[in-house]
Amino acid sequence: MNRVVHFEIHSVDPIRAAEFYSAVFGWNIAEWEIPNVEIPDENRYWMVTTGEENEPGINGGLLFRRGPAPQDGQAVNAFVCTLRVESLDTSIEKVVEAGGTIGVPKMAITGVGWLAYAKDLDGNIFGMMQNDPSAA
Repeated sequence: MNRVVHFEIHSVDPIRAAEFYSAVFGWNIAEWEIPNVEIPDENRYWMVTTGEENEPGINGGLLFRRGPAPQDGQAVNAFVCTLRVESLDTSIEKVVEAGGTIGVPKMAITGVGWLAYAKDLDGNIFGMMQNDPSAA
């Protein structure tokens, strides 16, 4: 089977996006640098570490958006990553406090948990899921 092993977030302001995702999810985001090489802005890249290597999940990257941002109400035209969170309510609060918005409010997925979809500061959509088998 082929598994997802890396994700990328596109942003008009990667430094601002890094601050958003660090504030909301506690991710470690650092610019990738090559010694003695000056990288033009459009090719700069930030490595995103989402957790410990011995935990399930993947890491990713952050880079400059090379086209127009998604418009409100536009159909999703990319993969949407969903993050496992300890508390969906707390994560929703953190998204809003960091300047993001909630696109689909908290809802129960019966027997699985609680799910909501949010948008970051660039309009990128991501899901957040709290495991809870008693959700109904």
